[in-house]
Amino acid sequence: MQRVLQVLSQFYVTDVENLKLILAAVVAGGHVLFNDPPGLGKTTLAKLLAKSLGLVFKRIQFTPDMLPSDVIGVNVWRPNQGRFEFVKGPVFTNILLADEINRAPPKTQAALLEAMEERQVTVDGVTYRLEEPFIVFATQNPVEHRGVYPLPEAQLDRFMIQISMGYPSQEEEEEILRRRLSWRGDDPSIYAAPVTTKEELLAWMRAAEEVYVDSAIVTFIVKMAQALRSHPLNTYGPSPRGSIALLKMARALALLDGRNYVIPDDVKKTAVPVLGHRIAPKDGDPRELVKEVVNRTPIPYK
Repeated sequence: MQRVLQVLSQFYVTDVENLKLILAAVVAGGHVLFNDPPGLGKTTLAKLLAKSLGLVFKRIQFTPDMLPSDVIGVNVWRPNQGRFEFVKGPVFTNILLADEINRAPPKTQAALLEAMEERQVTVDGVTYRLEEPFIVFATQNPVEHRGVYPLPEAQLDRFMIQISMGYPSQEEEEEILRRRLSWRGDDPSIYAAPVTTKEELLAWMRAAEEVYVDSAIVTFIVKMAQALRSHPLNTYGPSPRGSIALLKMARALALLDGRNYVIPDDVKKTAVPVLGHRIAPKDGDPRELVKEVVNRTPIPYK
């Protein structure tokens, strides 16, 4: 997986810790929600990741008039055959970029729920399994509020992490422009090559399930979740699904760092992207509330 990080760093300018979090989410089998203004290269990053992993990539541009069938597929009548044929939608892929997901109406957003959680879709009573791995990368614009449908809590909870890449620094933006000059085009993914295979990624996903987690780490995670639920400045969450997501992310990050056991730092590094979108503070930034709880939760083994 270090080779994948090298490919991403070669073509995408950002803090390598952001790339590690995204790759850890993939190894943990989770979906990623990008909460950023447009123009920060999220589509490019998703394409680079899919190509470096040797996976199939598809993109959906969500719009207010989009129907669920535009996502999952539809049965089409074939007169010459006298039967219906299921035409698969773009959800049948390995990495799906759901671009501006909050522009689609709730019914279409909900069409992704079964696919994201169960890795399957149901059309006219028939269930179709999705190929493993299946990872959704979704983007939403946090600064635009016209013509959008905010994601409900049930759908937000399906994303393992929410991450914001943020605007680049002056040095990073200069590097982006220098690289653009050398590429002579807007899509650097054409220069990237697979450095691993789908089978190797699936093996890594299975290996993440074997990473040792001490009981003290389990208590550490649960204490943070309980503290967030009972915090006087918070109104709800996170659910046990959030605790499980934090456990899985910590395991995946440990594996990427070359360890077969989880340490407290693995939990601390992943707590904000895992739990920040699963709570609703009465005031202020949810990420800051998670940071506060993480900092005052006793660290195991200290």
